[in-house]
Amino acid sequence: MTAAGREDRVAGRLPWVLVVPALLGMVFLVLPLAGLLLRAPWSTLPRRLAEPQVLEALRLSLVTATVATLVCLVLGVPLAWLLARATFPGRRLVRALITVPLVLPPVVGGVALLLVLGRRGLVGQWLDSTFGVTLPFTTAGVVVAEAFVAMPFLVISVEGALRAADLRYEEAAATLGASRWTVFRRVTLPLVAPGIIAGAVLCWARALGEFGATITFAGNFPGRTQTMPLAVYLALETEPEAAIVLSLVLLVVSVVILASLRDRWVNSP
Repeated sequence: MTAAGREDRVAGRLPWVLVVPALLGMVFLVLPLAGLLLRAPWSTLPRRLAEPQVLEALRLSLVTATVATLVCLVLGVPLAWLLARATFPGRRLVRALITVPLVLPPVVGGVALLLVLGRRGLVGQWLDSTFGVTLPFTTAGVVVAEAFVAMPFLVISVEGALRAADLRYEEAAATLGASRWTVFRRVTLPLVAPGIIAGAVLCWARALGEFGATITFAGNFPGRTQTMPLAVYLALETEPEAAIVLSLVLLVVSVVILASLRDRWVNSP
């Protein structure tokens, strides 16, 4: 019997005890999004999207999310390789600490960033006095906040891809005389490229939607730190229709990003 035939047989005897809650769960997740689409001011949508503050917030969000993703790639891919390939004391603890931002309330992450990178922070005080660099309440601070909350998505995806990769290719390259850097660049990276792409896309989407750490560490200054989520929050208090339009833009971007994540990209076990 073919795979399609087996799937048809299984689908024909789906238990209602699972189907009913599954449908309720789908409605629970989709209904708020449908409500956003139904309540959107479609007649004034083009005019509102062309407003300078909307375009500025969108531009800032796209730029900072992209830069934050690049930072996560530069730091996160080697970190994922270290967790997947190296054996050292406390590796489980390190992995747990790296994934903490996934469950940590973003506002708490912003407070932690302030305590470390603020003008009187553990590292920020030194940066300010030595290099004159101040990160809080700047565009660079937005990038730092977004990278902090988004990097675990990249690390988890790449580490999973590294653990699933066949080590024989790397061993064969090393046997032929390739250096460790050459093996990593010419063999390892191509092998785990789908995992890197998937992690980068999820990382970018998470950075684009970041709110709590950004407003705590970077503030909400139009043109400098006001990203799309912060603009939604501000508009919700004064102009609900504008908040709906901004939310709709983020929804469309998120759907496009997640739809681009094909199953073959996700190699994590």
